[in-house]
Amino acid sequence: MQKRPSFEVVPNVLRPTVPADVGAKSQRQRIIEALIDSCAEKTYAATTITDIVSRARISRTTFYKRFADKRACFDAAVAFSLAELREAALAAHSPGDPPAAAVRQAATAVLEAMARRPGLAQLLTGDALSVDPAIFGRYRRLVIPAIRGLWAAAGEEPQAHLDPRVAFGQAQLLIFNEIAAGRSEHLLRLLPEIAYLAVAPFGGHEEAVSQSRLAAGSPAAVASRA
Repeated sequence: MQKRPSFEVVPNVLRPTVPADVGAKSQRQRIIEALIDSCAEKTYAATTITDIVSRARISRTTFYKRFADKRACFDAAVAFSLAELREAALAAHSPGDPPAAAVRQAATAVLEAMARRPGLAQLLTGDALSVDPAIFGRYRRLVIPAIRGLWAAAGEEPQAHLDPRVAFGQAQLLIFNEIAAGRSEHLLRLLPEIAYLAVAPFGGHEEAVSQSRLAAGSPAAVASRA
């Protein structure tokens, strides 16, 4: 008996099983990552489209399919960086943690993420200042309500010691100074100061001092001083 031909579809290069938009998303992410890495090495101002496409291993045509220009890529990279830091902060603490401890843990995670990926810090501090200072406002509007929300979720009354906007600005300046001096790998040395500034606006001075001391003795801070 002659065997009938099978009509089963066999995946091959002519019939891709991967959704059509996956390649575009992958290219877009590679471009964003390339910009971040270039910013860590050269700053945004010194980064060229040629730098980006070379790092991403794509053509200029592909770059312009995904982004209108370098600034559009920068905006996407900022959004990605903020999301990365937010995810790191959220993953660093549990719902049952006291608010001040949760803030310290989140601050530790954020500084660790920046130290691992200097481009994130460069992009959100030095480059943001030179390209669009309004980015600081976006970052502040994410961070301050998130910290305030920890006290609200715990049903505790905030004990203000610092204006949260002033504290945020001071923390940004500390981080910026380290990045500008080329010391991104030492960002965790700032942990005691950052922990104090993050906790004080809603936890008060005494709690902020306590969390600062805990931060100074944490493995991450101790290792940064080694």
